[in-house]
Amino acid sequence: MDIVRRAVPDHAALLAAGVPPVLARVYAARGVRSPADLDTGLDTLPSYASLKGIDAAARRLADAIARQERIVIVADYDADGATACAVGVRGLRAMGADVDFIVPNRFEYGYGLTPEIVDQAVTRRPRLIVTVDNGIASHEGVAAATRAGVDVLITDHHLPAATLPPTPWIVNPNQPGCAFPSRHLAGVGVMFYVLLALRAVLRERGHFAAVPEPQLAALLDLVALGTVADVVRLDRVNRALVAQGLARIRAGRAHPGVSALFTAAARDPRRATSYDLGFVAGPRLNAAGRLADMSVGIRCLLADTAAAALPLATELDRYNRERREIEADMQDAALAAIESVGGVDDAFTLALYDERWHQGVVGIVASRLKERFHRPAVVFARGKEGELKGSGRSIAGLHLRDALDVVDKRAPGLIARFGGHAFAAGLTIAEVDLPRFRRLFEAVAREALSPAQLARVLETDGTLGADELGFELARATRAAVWGQGFEAPVFDGRFEVVEQRVVGSGHSKLTLRRADVADRTRYPAMLFGYADPLPAGIRAAYRPDINEWNGSESLQLVITHWQPDEG
Repeated sequence: MDIVRRAVPDHAALLAAGVPPVLARVYAARGVRSPADLDTGLDTLPSYASLKGIDAAARRLADAIARQERIVIVADYDADGATACAVGVRGLRAMGADVDFIVPNRFEYGYGLTPEIVDQAVTRRPRLIVTVDNGIASHEGVAAATRAGVDVLITDHHLPAATLPPTPWIVNPNQPGCAFPSRHLAGVGVMFYVLLALRAVLRERGHFAAVPEPQLAALLDLVALGTVADVVRLDRVNRALVAQGLARIRAGRAHPGVSALFTAAARDPRRATSYDLGFVAGPRLNAAGRLADMSVGIRCLLADTAAAALPLATELDRYNRERREIEADMQDAALAAIESVGGVDDAFTLALYDERWHQGVVGIVASRLKERFHRPAVVFARGKEGELKGSGRSIAGLHLRDALDVVDKRAPGLIARFGGHAFAAGLTIAEVDLPRFRRLFEAVAREALSPAQLARVLETDGTLGADELGFELARATRAAVWGQGFEAPVFDGRFEVVEQRVVGSGHSKLTLRRADVADRTRYPAMLFGYADPLPAGIRAAYRPDINEWNGSESLQLVITHWQPDEG
């Protein structure tokens, strides 16, 4: 793997505003040009008014509240869908709505507002169905609801097809003609904005003379969790939403379900970071939808007391441990299958299937393979009646949903269903069509990618001076909001390995001394998932972190990649 240092644009304005030099370089490399771009206050959020269709949606919801019509939210079975559902239920109930929810079981009904899910929803006797994090491709589901006399309001963020479902109520920043400044809102962010618009309509109608006006900012811990867990790009809008949600969690004002997820993972919410949302709370919430029923996760987020939330969070933690075991077995089998055909040197893509694999875990395994081999990867598991359910992850240069669209156009009928984003997508094909899909997917990738784009490159933020690597930098980077498209800073340098010992389940605890600057300080460091002896000198990519032990804090380097130091 080549280590490449990011180019650093001019950052004089950031320095002039008092941003520390290291952070000024880091922010500039991520597109920040002005100190105002770092402001994550609520007043920096754009108005809901530019979201296409939001006024009509808000009026329809206000009418439903005024007429006390039953509303049923149809959720998705991932963390974004679960948090969006919880935000919708809590926000609508706070404004006086009669609202319930259902969430499809991915193994029985698949994704989205299908006619079968409409049949389930109709048993709750709704007058209005609201989708969260799904619906933009649900033409048949909307038609089925209309035949049943039920209106459908779609809130979604996925990319639409050429035509939209037949309903006048659609809110999606990616629909044609939408002028909202962020295309990257997660499903939970879209639902939050719909509630802001609804509250404004209810104010105009005098609704809050009889009902207390809700403080919707109280929902931002849920918005932050869903946004980070869905790995959407952290543009300025999403960074503000996440920063505000993290502030509530750190201040002890999270909902009981969010706090319980931290408790189940033995993490302190007062020190919550975006890492905790993406890699601690998010996976536990996702595990329910992957292995069982996401209603467990939604009920956790809707719990109003710690006593009610903690047993549900404990169950989610158990699911997550089970998911990790399944994932490890699937990944071992996938690597063995790749090795059996001589590796991936000549291939631009990976498309793997094993009849033993778990449908709920294919997306994680696809992500692991994409990271390991730096190639678009699709992993399939057996579905119903000869179908394969696949989940894919992609690299820069290949828009995965668009690539599947090209395959679909070249071989109509090959893909029964597909949808998603640039870097993640899902699809369904017939098992007998897997070889043909592999050939076409490989051909499309070869047209879009060059061999150079398949080379693994690690971008870093360069080296640090002797006076720059310290506790204050670790504290500052830990407190900031990082994620997809706004990656946490990683630095590189040359080190002497002074000491190494194995701890835990195959991790290395190190003592390092810098070899690239005149600094004889010994730095404690961790190298996770590696226990073999290291050479005396290494070049390492690392991030400064804070080690917490027995109530005290100290600087610790976390090694993310290393290679022998060749001087």
